[in-house]
Amino acid sequence: MGGCSAPNCSNSTSIGKQLFRFPKDPVRKKKWVVNCRRDFEPTPHSRLCQDHFEQSQFEEIARSPAGGKKLKPNAIPTLFNVGEPPYPAFTVPYILHPLKPEPEKELNFGDHGYARRTPLPGLEEEDADRTSEDQQPCTHCQLLRKQLEQEMQHTARLQKEAEEMKKRLYRLDRLEKGLQNFLYEDQIRALSLTKRSRRAVWSPETILKARNIRCAVGTKGYEYLREIGYPLPSYRTLCNRLETKIMVTTDMSCEELAELGLGLMATCDSPPEVGDNDEEELIGV
Repeated sequence: MGGCSAPNCSNSTSIGKQLFRFPKDPVRKKKWVVNCRRDFEPTPHSRLCQDHFEQSQFEEIARSPAGGKKLKPNAIPTLFNVGEPPYPAFTVPYILHPLKPEPEKELNFGDHGYARRTPLPGLEEEDADRTSEDQQPCTHCQLLRKQLEQEMQHTARLQKEAEEMKKRLYRLDRLEKGLQNFLYEDQIRALSLTKRSRRAVWSPETILKARNIRCAVGTKGYEYLREIGYPLPSYRTLCNRLETKIMVTTDMSCEELAELGLGLMATCDSPPEVGDNDEEELIGV
């Protein structure tokens, strides 16, 4: 099996060492050869073992297809147990790289953490000039982020208001169902009107119910119920809505006539209340 091409190194895969082939890129391959301190031209079978690369030259998470460590795209070997080279590896001018490379610089494009790139060979100087400009935050992205936060806060407020409205509608629905146990629909509608500006439309069922209440509690009791807000038509409206009207002349009071059980009611001699007869609409007369 193949072994390491570095001088004074006999590591191979047989002892569990991972080998890496020389890069195809001429510039990077030249850096590998110069740091190896060897005067040779690497072949497709030439390899360097993992001991010649610092830990920072390996990917932190990525793995090779074989399951071992994976070199970074711009990894350079720097760990060799040799002295200074007696002669250059190539006849063309080259720069001898230090044994310990400088820390890599990541170029940020605004605040997009995923948009990082590796500088290509020969473009290091151009990228260095753009570093200060690229590190500036993206103004448009900051504006969009601020607008998004405002919309999220507005949405949260609307959701909270919607929940409160649901609770309020639930309470009102239960209240209306409770009122329907002893009030008609026209009486429930009359509760939403002001006391002095009622324009209620009373149904025949409510008129009959009001007559029974009038006969049970008398005139004063009936007016007291209306005074405290119980939804009932005025006494004059009640007299006008009764289907059977018998004109009688008697000195008996309304309470005495009600006790007779004849279905007779004395005419109302009391003065009309303010806005009582004029503001109440009549149906079913």
